[in-house]
Amino acid sequence: MKLLAEVGTVTATEAAARLGHSSGLCSFHLRQLARHGHIEEAPHHGGRARPWRLRQQGRDEGGSEREQFGDLARGLEDESWQRWLAQRDRAPGDWRRDEAFSAIAYLTPEEMSRVADTVRRALAPYQDREQRPLARPDGARPVALITRLFPLLPQSGSGTEGEAEGEDVPPSGT
Repeated sequence: MKLLAEVGTVTATEAAARLGHSSGLCSFHLRQLARHGHIEEAPHHGGRARPWRLRQQGRDEGGSEREQFGDLARGLEDESWQRWLAQRDRAPGDWRRDEAFSAIAYLTPEEMSRVADTVRRALAPYQDREQRPLARPDGARPVALITRLFPLLPQSGSGTEGEAEGEDVPPSGT
């Protein structure tokens, strides 16, 4: 979306060249952005190339733009995960595994922010590789790095917030 805001219109091939991804991945993400109403096809004069642009008309959905983008990003992450699960047996041998994990930690809001900052700092040395393909070591591939930190709320109808301590939280390591 930042690229579209910067250049106006872009095809999947152009996005791939600018962002250092495959045109297939860019095409998938552009179609998903369109499906969720964030972008639209730009007028073009035939041919196979499909230029895209930011959506021109106003939003009719509720919620802030930031919330909508967050929801879209999580949806794309979920779809990417499901596609991985369905197709991982087709990946090269060294790439047929994943490093998915989950954990429960009892944190304050401030601690949750510190954990998120720690994860961001751990990933920082690898971030420039997206924009700088020559910085990628041989054999590097795009890998989805998804971290979601959120408080576990009590199940509907199970009491007040104070009663939720430990009752509706799954055991560690689940």
